[in-house]
Parts: sequence; C-alpha cells; structure tokens
Amino acid sequence: MSAHPVDEKLPALRMATTGLQHVAAMYAGVVAPPLIVGAAVGLSGTDLTFLTGACLFTAGLATFLQTLGVWKIGARLPFVNGVTFAGVAPMTAIVASTEDKADALPVIFGAVIVAGLLGFLAAPVFCKAVRFFPPVVTGTVITLIGVSLLPVAFGWAQGPNPAADDYGSATNLTLAGVTLLLVLLLRRFTRGFVKQIAVLLGLAVGTLLAIPFGVTDFGPVADADLVGFPTPFHFGAPQFQLAAILSMCVVMVVSMTESTADMLALGVIVDRPADEKTIAAGLRADTLGSAISPVFNGFMCSAFAQNIGLVAMTRIRSRYVVATGGAFLVLMGLCPMAASLIAVVPRPVLGGAGVVLFGSVAASGIQTLVRAGLDKDNNVLIVAVSLAVGIIPITAPEFYHAFPETAKIVLDSGISTGCVAAVLLNLVFNHLGRSRDAQDVTHPMEAGEEITGATRAPATP
Repeated sequence: MSAHPVDEKLPALRMATTGLQHVAAMYAGVVAPPLIVGAAVGLSGTDLTFLTGACLFTAGLATFLQTLGVWKIGARLPFVNGVTFAGVAPMTAIVASTEDKADALPVIFGAVIVAGLLGFLAAPVFCKAVRFFPPVVTGTVITLIGVSLLPVAFGWAQGPNPAADDYGSATNLTLAGVTLLLVLLLRRFTRGFVKQIAVLLGLAVGTLLAIPFGVTDFGPVADADLVGFPTPFHFGAPQFQLAAILSMCVVMVVSMTESTADMLALGVIVDRPADEKTIAAGLRADTLGSAISPVFNGFMCSAFAQNIGLVAMTRIRSRYVVATGGAFLVLMGLCPMAASLIAVVPRPVLGGAGVVLFGSVAASGIQTLVRAGLDKDNNVLIVAVSLAVGIIPITAPEFYHAFPETAKIVLDSGISTGCVAAVLLNLVFNHLGRSRDAQDVTHPMEAGEEITGATRAPATP
C-alpha cells in the first residue's frame, strides 16, 4: 500500500530544491518582524543581525514540531511556521511604552513565553471554540494586521532616521518606488520559482541600485561570523509585565485562529481533512514553538499562509519537503553571515517591498471577508465597527493619551483592540439571538433599507 502524498519522501535533490522554494516564499515574512521590532528598540547592526538569525532558527524549530511532530504535538501536515505578523504592532507598542529600551525585548520575551504556555494548555479547548471565530472575525483581524503594518513600510521608504536631512528625500522615495515596480513586474511577467521569490529578487536588485547613492551599508556582513548560535536570553532574562502579557495573549488568540483556518484549508488541499484532533495537535505545535522561541531570542510563531498557496500551486504535498525547508531555516539561523545579508538592504528598498508584503496581508484579510457573508446586516456592522476601532491607533495615535501606560500597551495595538471588538460583536450579533433583520441585505445604518437603495416593507417583529 503506497503512502499518502503527505507522508511521501521524495528523492534528496527534489526534496532540497522544493524545500528551498518554501524558504524563499516565506523568508521575507520571517525577517520583517525582527527588522521592525529591532529598529523600534534601536538595535545596532550586529544585534539586528543576531535577532534576525534567531527568528530564522526558531522558525525552523517550530516547523519541525509542526511537520514531523512528537506525541500529540504537530499537525503532521506540510505546514511552515515562522514569526507571526500579528505580534508586530503589539510588540512595537510594548517597546514604545518601555522607558528603558534595553528592557523592551526581555518584556516581550516574557509575555510571549506566558502566552505560548497558556495557549498550549488551551489548545484542546480552543479547537472546540472555533465557531466563535468565523471568517467575519478572522478576516477583520487579518485585514487590520496588514493595515497596521503599512505605515511601517511608508516609514522605511523615507529612510532609516527621521532626524536625518535625507529623510523622505527624492532619492529615498525613488529607490522605494523602483523596488516596488520591480516586484510588480516580476510578479506579472515571471512564473514558477522566480515569481515566488519576486520580493527577494526585488530586494536584491534594489540594494544593488542603491550602492551608487551611498545608502547601502555592508558593515553588518563584514562584522558577522560565519558560524554562530543564538545564545539563550542574549538580550537579558525575560521580564513578566501583566499588560504586555495580556497584549500577547490577545495576539496568541489571533494566531491560533489563523492557524486553525490555515489547517482547515491545507487539509482540503492535501486531501487529508483536518479534524478536531489534528487541529488540537497543530495548535500545540504553534503554541509550544512560541513558548520555546523566546529562549533563543525569537518571537511568537504561527503558520505561513503563503506557503499553503505554494502547496496548492505545486501540488507537492509531502510534509517532509517542508521539514527540509525547516532544516534550511535552522542552518541559516546558525550562520550569522547569511542572516546579516538582510541587514544590508537599505530601508527605502525594504519600504518598497514592504508595500507589497504588508498590502498582501491586508488583501488576504479582504479575501476572507468576501467569504464572510457581508450580505447580512450583522456582519457588515461587525466589520465596520471592528475596523474603525482597530484603525484608531493608526489614524489618531494620541487618541488614548489620557489612559495609563499599561493600558496603552493593549489599546495602542489596533490588531488587539480590533480583534476583541470583532469577537464581542460577533457574540452579540450572531450568537446571543438574531435580530429581526439578520437575514436581510440592508444598510448598516438604516435597518429597513437595502444597500442597493431599493425599498421594501418593514420586517415583522
């Protein structure tokens, strides 16, 4: 009896090349969070390289847990795990509220450890509570993740230092625009592997184009060692602050929700439907990987949706291929020189690529919302109010200025507040009894009038 395609072991060369393709598809997504958080903390080039390598290393460990599994841990599906975007905005909020920036990373690591352990314990229960996180909630949250990160890309496009004379200069914005154009052209006119690594190729070409302008710094590569190891608690012992822990627990709920949705989608793609047992095991891998990650100076881990798309496109369903990709991630994490290459990329070039990267996250959320049933009043209201609440920290950064600093760690994260709003509103509108217009297509502000403008007789109470 032949093995299921998910359990198939391919020839070594094919395993290596297809594994590398998975790394290429998600590499930019793994290194973006440490770049964002590291820049917010004010890390040196060397420390930024170290943090990036640590995130690559821990992404590989988390991928091993998910694909190979041990005991009741791991979905044993072709699942790539890495640093989740959902944690970036809350982590930068923690950095902003920490007076001594040297304590910021230890506070983040402590919060992630606690959130990961609590998530691990909650996994068997959470897999039963998926009905409270329908597409209308997950789509709203994913959209907010992308929207919250776009200002980071816009800041990168202007330059590394807001106080510098060339911040927002025509040179920096041109480099960002050219990089964006390169990525778009590669995505439009190439196919297969080249198309999958369009962002990486755009970063590489953009960096080369930036050399004549003197904004490319090769110092991090020159200073990096060929071989290294992410020393445990390199930035200090973890610190445990309640507000930070609450913020990262919200992120953990978001991450577990995304992973559940990804497992359900991937199960269909590989013809091995994810049942409750599989989802619980997958969530244990996500949460345990997240709890272990800070020990080696990494952040919260979650499934990478873009790799699910790669599985669907290539039809290569072997989990061992993805495990091979995890091995490459570990090796890259153990080679600081390889990790330092991303530190060479000028911020304006990163900004141009970031527009595509972060915008794609928002677009993914919108795709989810399209399937959420927005032809119903209740769902329209849930999305409208949740997005409005989540966008407050972006459009009105001083909105919560009168609140205590500990509260602002949560409130200044649009993802956290938007997620809480979406979950609560979904409970009120879709679980605690239906309103009289629940099945009708109506304008969110006028219950008796259809969105198209056509009128109808009022519904019977």
